[in-house]
Amino acid sequence: MYHGIINVYKEAGYTSHDVVAKLRGICRQKKIGHTGTLDPDAVGVLPVCLGNGTRLCDMLTDRTKEYVAGLRLGITTDTQDISGQILEEKKVLASPEKARNVILSFLGDSMQIPPMYSALKVNGKKLYELAREGKEVERAARPITVYEIEILEERHPDYRIRIACSKGTYIRTLCHDIGQSLGCGGVMTSLTRTRVGEFELGHAYTLDRLQEMADQGTLSQAVIPVDRMFEGYPAVEVKEGAYKALKNGNQLQWKDIAGGPAEKNLVSDREQVRVYSHQGSFFGIYRYEENRKMFSPVKMFIAE
Repeated sequence: MYHGIINVYKEAGYTSHDVVAKLRGICRQKKIGHTGTLDPDAVGVLPVCLGNGTRLCDMLTDRTKEYVAGLRLGITTDTQDISGQILEEKKVLASPEKARNVILSFLGDSMQIPPMYSALKVNGKKLYELAREGKEVERAARPITVYEIEILEERHPDYRIRIACSKGTYIRTLCHDIGQSLGCGGVMTSLTRTRVGEFELGHAYTLDRLQEMADQGTLSQAVIPVDRMFEGYPAVEVKEGAYKALKNGNQLQWKDIAGGPAEKNLVSDREQVRVYSHQGSFFGIYRYEENRKMFSPVKMFIAE
């Protein structure tokens, strides 16, 4: 079984669930999960977790994301992207300068109302299921942050923009809201996710390439080890005599750590550390508690 993360390039026409299903066949294992959906028409970075790496899914979902999107002013659709049913078309009266200023004004913190065509649930039912039934329900606005926004290309009323944003940001809705602010409507015409945290588009693998690597017996080269996600954390190694405690996910004391108290200057109170066995195997993340002089487990990644 593979344990870790693969940076997958999701191609157009696939859902995120399709990618997971394909990878189950390629990797020949069931324990696989993705880290946040991409619309079927969208392409780009989709980190997929394997084996004990699936415990990372919620953590990777929180990572900052970056997109390159196409925006067309003058059109409003029910899905907020170009594939939807056109609800309204208006002449774009705003000047290119006005459009630029409004696009860039979305930098920073704001409240965003999720689109009806989304996988969010209301009373146990997904919004897009309600939307397909012709129903619209009230959705609470949610806080989002746009860390960076840049206009890459301008052919008024068409724009190509780059957005770095917090989790939960809908780029379709951002395009819609820009259009509403300009009084003419707007839709997303294309979407590429170029980055999720440290996972970048240039290092993503297509499903065809991953199948080739599996056939050649080199698929492990595409799997990023779990502990690479915590490279900024100090690392400690557990003595052989404390291996059983580590394997059971028990708390650890300084006497269990190789180097013992001499390592104390490397770890601060409440700091999280990577913990390895005496054989160098990564076991999990622990937090040091100075008042108790103990390391307590935060999340374990014991290989099965």
